[in-house]
Amino acid sequence: MSNVPDNLRYTESHEWVDDEDANAIRIGITDHAQEQLGDLVYIELPAVGDEFDQGDTCATVESVKAASDIYAPIAGEVVAVNEDLENSPELVNNDPYGTGWLFAIKPADPSDVDDLLDAETYAQQQD
Repeated sequence: MSNVPDNLRYTESHEWVDDEDANAIRIGITDHAQEQLGDLVYIELPAVGDEFDQGDTCATVESVKAASDIYAPIAGEVVAVNEDLENSPELVNNDPYGTGWLFAIKPADPSDVDDLLDAETYAQQQD
């Protein structure tokens, strides 16, 4: 069973959202997603200032197995990216909910987070 922290929200496409700071909501991929992808070798992140609608492709992760698109779980503007991933994409494999976060977005509507899956619902979908 993959690690699914209770304090995060999730998408069916395996992104997680941490809305602890409503002005800079951190986004990454779930433990389940990184397990399925295998060892990550490259991550293409959005640029600060990029704007996305919910569901837009906003990043790409490449592993030894495959490349996979990352989708914006909510609409908003990118306000930060995890620059450490440029030289160390394996941080996502090692700590997907911590040092392996991908980028932060300023939400167009913070209440959109409420429409995402809670940990229990997301975990049930992985069974």
